[in-house]
Amino acid sequence: MDETVSEFFRRTILKIPLTEMMTILKTWNFLSENQLQTVNFRQRKESLVQDLVLLCEENRASLNDAALLDIICEDTDLFDMEQFKSSFKKILKRALKNVTVSFRDAEENAVWIRIAWGTQYRKPNQYKPAYVVYYSQTPYAFTSSSQLKSNLPLLGQALTVASKHHQIVKMDLRSRYLDSLKAIVFKQYNQTFETHNSTTPLQERSLGLDINMDSRIIHENKTEKERVQRVTQEIFGDYPQPRLEFAQYKLETKFKSDLNGGILAEREEPLRCLVKFSSPHLLEALKSLAPAGIADAPLSPLLTCIPNKGMNYFKIRDK
Repeated sequence: MDETVSEFFRRTILKIPLTEMMTILKTWNFLSENQLQTVNFRQRKESLVQDLVLLCEENRASLNDAALLDIICEDTDLFDMEQFKSSFKKILKRALKNVTVSFRDAEENAVWIRIAWGTQYRKPNQYKPAYVVYYSQTPYAFTSSSQLKSNLPLLGQALTVASKHHQIVKMDLRSRYLDSLKAIVFKQYNQTFETHNSTTPLQERSLGLDINMDSRIIHENKTEKERVQRVTQEIFGDYPQPRLEFAQYKLETKFKSDLNGGILAEREEPLRCLVKFSSPHLLEALKSLAPAGIADAPLSPLLTCIPNKGMNYFKIRDK
């Protein structure tokens, strides 16, 4: 199954609500009952979609098979965008009289929502609206920062009910670049972003070696640089990274020492600190640390897991 068909399957399955997933797959009748029993339907949507696509690949699914699944999805009338808008607006209006809600349809089954919040006694502030981008058939919504934090639970409730999902997934992930957020959340950053230098063999890439060096030193440097490049590529991939600007780590640990005594060693309360990394392009900066000789390879998983975990806020506690 080539990448085009695989991507078609991924997008088709992604738009099926979890509550309808098993019914649709059984109606499709392409995957066997035994195969469906091996799938964990309670895991996160993107992981579930990936498992189902792998099963389709094992069965050597064709474009026609994917098209049939798409037809079944359409026949069941799974999602009505106009109904979503109406329901979303009614929920907000019912809970908060002074609120203005506007919609604009976008590509990829997405809808932009503009919300001007007011209060029970104050009209909506049209100069400081909040924006939400919701992608149909998914439990994800991307929201802009809002000064009225107290309205976030109401917003989440409106999205949950209108989208007919059990919950809208909350992720500790923030960026000013919507495309990068989408790439991380929908696991698309190794598919939609163009690769670079991928056709150049590793041995042919510039290693910055001094031709006057001793040949033994050159060999050692070249071997180490190739190892660092290989490890870095295995971790980050050979493609541009999604664009994030910071990562924040809250650390909670206790002082450990082989020496007896000491103020910190006797401290019962854990040490707490906050570590922040910031850069115009954080993931690319992290990717370049080892090849530049600034850090050892491989980097700590705490720094490389940001796209996989879909978060740039972390709490680390010493066990």
